[in-house]
Amino acid sequence: MSASSPLAVPYDAPFGVRNLPYGVFSTADEPAARRIGVAYGDHVLDAGAAARAAGAPADLAAALGADSLNPLLAAGRPLWTRVRAALTAWLTEDTYADAVEPCLLPRAELTMRLPFEVADYVDFYASEHHAANIGRIFRPGSEPLTPNWKHLPIGYHGRAGTVVVSGTPVVRPCGQRKAAADPAPDFGPSRKLDIEAELGFVVGAPSPLGGRVALADADAHVFGVCLVNDWSARDLQAWEYVPLGPFLGKSFATSVSPWVVPLAALAQARTDPPVRDTEPLPYLDDRAARPPYGLDIALEVRLNGHLVSRPPFAAMYWTYAQMLAHMTVNGASLRTGDFFASGTVSGPDRETRGALMELAWNGEEPLELPDGTRRSFLEDGDEVVISATAPGPGGARIGLGEVVGRVEPARP
Repeated sequence: MSASSPLAVPYDAPFGVRNLPYGVFSTADEPAARRIGVAYGDHVLDAGAAARAAGAPADLAAALGADSLNPLLAAGRPLWTRVRAALTAWLTEDTYADAVEPCLLPRAELTMRLPFEVADYVDFYASEHHAANIGRIFRPGSEPLTPNWKHLPIGYHGRAGTVVVSGTPVVRPCGQRKAAADPAPDFGPSRKLDIEAELGFVVGAPSPLGGRVALADADAHVFGVCLVNDWSARDLQAWEYVPLGPFLGKSFATSVSPWVVPLAALAQARTDPPVRDTEPLPYLDDRAARPPYGLDIALEVRLNGHLVSRPPFAAMYWTYAQMLAHMTVNGASLRTGDFFASGTVSGPDRETRGALMELAWNGEEPLELPDGTRRSFLEDGDEVVISATAPGPGGARIGLGEVVGRVEPARP
């Protein structure tokens, strides 16, 4: 192939052959049509068209020719492995070059869509650093972590219908607010709109009602990962969350990146989770797991173009396998398209905190941006970009892309 061919992608490209993340796109010519795409360099492989051109077996062609990832997700890991091997061959072997090259479309000319149909959505609270910071902010002088925190991954059920793809505007939510000094609540736009930099996990193969997913079976159900910004209205949340937890302060929007990176692309990112000082119950005990379930993924958060944080996912106390095991230990079933997020990713230092609530310490220490502006919480017009990479083979970096959102004013 020539050096100018879209098939000539460097080995160490973030969207190179060692990555091959999946998404769903539409074109300007057919805006209503949805197609599965695979990011490759600066292009996107029309996966269904490539399968037809390469003469793929019927089951591969059917999964890649769908208008969402759900049929592929539902097929399970044996087909995921076959599809990945086929994609690798189509993009790298000379025998497929003439057939596949016309199926590569410039990524900048495409509109990315929500990559999968979300079934249920669960958000966890898996960072010890984040949970401890929030505890210190709201319960000064007390133990920062609640007594149950190191015994189970705390989570809540979110709203699947408001999971949106990167680039979707985020309208400032309205609701009840009550500051500590106020005699009664009032109603209006959130004054404390925040971000949460998270990693999300996309479930493929379902599980039966009444069953449980053991730690060792997590990888048979989790297809891959994406980036998440779980927008949060902290003032609405503070007034409503006792005694049942988050509701309107979280349910207005959760943004996800357009690319789902398969777990198979993250083999070099596997790492041991932090040393824990509380022994887990047997169903959560992952100390002997090989490969480990921790992930060395480096996130970056930019506010209006300025880098404000580098949260390290490797610091997360609870792993995705433990989250999944706990989510199903009561017999709750998994459905194809279920989606669970890690909760805010934060590290031990200020520059590694994944939410403005922590970065600005609930407004007491406003964030100073390089352009001279200050932020405690988000203002209308602010744009937040969360990106991430992970180690790949041979020193390459696996790119997770970006999740982008811009705040729009509250609607009357």
